[in-house]
Amino acid sequence: MPTESETNYDPELGRKFIFVTGGVMSGLGKGITAASTGRLLANAGFDVTAVKIDPYLNVDAGTMNPYQHGEVYVLKDGGEVDLDLGNYERFLDIDMTFDHNVTTGKVYQHVIEKERAGDYLGKTVQIIPHITDDIKRRIREAAEGHDVCIVEVGGTVGDIEGMPYLEALRQFAHEEDDDDILFTHVTLVPYSKNGEQKTKPTQHSVKELRSIGLQPDILVGRCEDKLHADVKEKIALFCDVPTDAVFSNPDVEDIYHVPLMVEEEGLDEYVMDRLDLESEALPEAERDNRWRDLVTRDTTGEVEIALVGKYGLEDAYISIHESLKHAGLEAGVDVTTTWVHSEDLADGYDGELDDVDGVVVPGGFGSRGIEGKIEACRYARENDLPWLGLCLGFQMAVVEYARNVLDLEDAHSAEIEEGTAHPVIDLLPEQYDLEDMGGTMRLGAHETDIDAGTVAHALYGDTSCTERHRHRYEVNPEYIDDLEAAGLVFSGHTNKRMEILELPDHPYYLGTQFHPEFRSRPGRASPPFVGLLEAVLDETDVAAREEVEA
Repeated sequence: MPTESETNYDPELGRKFIFVTGGVMSGLGKGITAASTGRLLANAGFDVTAVKIDPYLNVDAGTMNPYQHGEVYVLKDGGEVDLDLGNYERFLDIDMTFDHNVTTGKVYQHVIEKERAGDYLGKTVQIIPHITDDIKRRIREAAEGHDVCIVEVGGTVGDIEGMPYLEALRQFAHEEDDDDILFTHVTLVPYSKNGEQKTKPTQHSVKELRSIGLQPDILVGRCEDKLHADVKEKIALFCDVPTDAVFSNPDVEDIYHVPLMVEEEGLDEYVMDRLDLESEALPEAERDNRWRDLVTRDTTGEVEIALVGKYGLEDAYISIHESLKHAGLEAGVDVTTTWVHSEDLADGYDGELDDVDGVVVPGGFGSRGIEGKIEACRYARENDLPWLGLCLGFQMAVVEYARNVLDLEDAHSAEIEEGTAHPVIDLLPEQYDLEDMGGTMRLGAHETDIDAGTVAHALYGDTSCTERHRHRYEVNPEYIDDLEAAGLVFSGHTNKRMEILELPDHPYYLGTQFHPEFRSRPGRASPPFVGLLEAVLDETDVAAREEVEA
């Protein structure tokens, strides 16, 4: 086991490790499988954390196109990471840090900086041991103080960029006791045209994994339906695992039902047995059932919320989708999220929002679709339609108010129109001299002061809140007095920074400079989203009463 000073890690950090790899194709649901395993272990009384390995060369996900990689998820310490870490935070109800996301960019950057500083004392710096040692160090440090650390390796087995990580895991297995480490491999089990579940893709994927020196302990088959008993036996025979180590992870209507599905398969009990944790687990009668109770709760009614954005991809707004779902669970209603492309509203309103119960205008960057977002803010404001604006949505509400209430027709954000005569949204003062784009915004958790007696105060039940940020621009202080004199209320602020806006005489018109969706959890829904649904339900009740009276 490497213990020399150049590796800088303590081999005693952490207790149990579960490594989750994937084969055949990306997007199979490794992250949800891993998060569901963690949820079940947490229910059994264990302190669980997670690490997501992303083999790309980017240092973080901050500059990635949402079309390619989904949303950029922001952690409390400002880390800009893969959306899978959002799933881990939601499933495990934990707050993670940037150390829980390992990228090739981070690893190589650190090793090269050490080499440039002379820390390797003239040695030839190589993938093995220097890169692999740094990978192991990061995993062990992230696992410190927790009972179980689940490590998801992004991509699929066989990807060239993932090879150093799989080699690091091979070494890891030699450095740990057999009952302290577990390898789970998630593969695709497709159907043939005649309806037969096919095992060959799984066989080839496991063969590829074994050629690297890794033997999976558990195989999870992703399929439309549960794996047939004979299919499990065939996979076990050809992949050299016990039949009871082959589990189904079929398609479900809601990802929050996956823990229930794999629990039914017995995955949690098998994992605890293999990791010698059974004696430390809570008795079944004493395990936490709040997750099951929450996600199987009966709902009455359905509301439709329009999400007005420019990325026609659910993953680009996954935290917003989930936050609406969490608020729905709390309110006891099903929430249908309807996609409205902001570019469709750019030339003026044409009925796109007539049949929805509420509107969310999300964050984003760039000029495409901006006028449509402004139009959505105007329509919701003038027609008493419950509205929630997030980050850029908050900023465009300010622009819309300045244009249509203050009559500053050419008001805009300096981010979108640099030479605007009325930059009601302008650059943060500390951003003027920055040249690098990555990791240079106002990021992470910051406290906001909330004015008493406001809608925001009622939502949070306090005169302060702590939420996560990701932005460069903010409300220009030169226009705040005029905006407030015209009726717009800035109910949340951090010193001179405006953080929350609202309209007192509107059923619900609330915007936040921060991203409340990043702290929303099942069973602990985000207050601004809860407020949106409560207003929607209030308005629906009013409409129903008026219809009856008529």
